[in-house]
Amino acid sequence: QVQLVESGGGSVQTGGSLTLSCTVAQNLPGLNRMEWSRQAAGRQRSVIASITAGGSTNYADSVKGRFTVSKDTTKMYLQMNRLNEGDTASYYCHVNGVEFVGRNYDRPQEYDYWGQGTQVTVSS
Repeated sequence: QVQLVESGGGSVQTGGSLTLSCTVAQNLPGLNRMEWSRQAAGRQRSVIASITAGGSTNYADSVKGRFTVSKDTTKMYLQMNRLNEGDTASYYCHVNGVEFVGRNYDRPQEYDYWGQGTQVTVSS
């Protein structure tokens, strides 16, 4: 089981910035992509930013131009600028990939791991 730990959440005023981090406790074999999702009260969780193993990024329209996702060998980051009240939510990191399992490590198995989330609250 891979452990993901988000950090960097908190309270900020409208127009402010925060940087979230997602620390991965171990190596991720066959990593496909890492994602940030968020879930506001009473709403479904949705992906807002993703980055592939090769570094290609994608953003939801709601955060495009304001948020930047990046990663290094052990962490994924989400730089959030020009925050507004609509960004108030719990933020989660997620990793997806394929690992080889079985007696001879020749059977591909997809994996998905989620962190516990970190709260971001934006107020005027």
